[in-house]
Amino acid sequence: METTTCIGFPAQLNTDCRVLVLGSMPGVASLQAAQYYAHPRNRFWPLMGVVCGIDATRPYPDRVRALNAAGVGVWDVIGQCERRGSLDASIVRGSEVPNALSALIEKLPALRAVACNGGTAYRAFQRFIAPALIGPARALPVWSLPSTSPANAAWPLPRLAEAWQPLADAVRR
Repeated sequence: METTTCIGFPAQLNTDCRVLVLGSMPGVASLQAAQYYAHPRNRFWPLMGVVCGIDATRPYPDRVRALNAAGVGVWDVIGQCERRGSLDASIVRGSEVPNALSALIEKLPALRAVACNGGTAYRAFQRFIAPALIGPARALPVWSLPSTSPANAAWPLPRLAEAWQPLADAVRR
């Protein structure tokens, strides 16, 4: 399988974002649909239904608006990369171009935490973004949460919901 240049999406958030959920890079199904977490077996939207009370069956624009209204934003650590297929493990090391997250984080006064959707997103955040954070942004909690990807089938939805509970707590306080 040959590598493909993958280019991510713009951030989906409001200025009153309290938790910023970061993936690594959208998978092939998401890129083709131009929607975050579009793969039918990805548990992100059902999980947001459980932890944030949004209706995960609504059309995509409605889900994004409801998530933003709940205080949750979505983006990715990596804005562009070379990859073979959809798996994070297939991202070609050295091809990653990070999104401008440090600048964004500094402009979100209500931000309480960053939630990385999976280990790859967390490691990319630590590698590319954390060193550039300044001032109060350096003290923000950054959570490495289990991935909602279908590749993480060992984590059923109830177990994911328990692990992602800190997100629910942060947006409610």
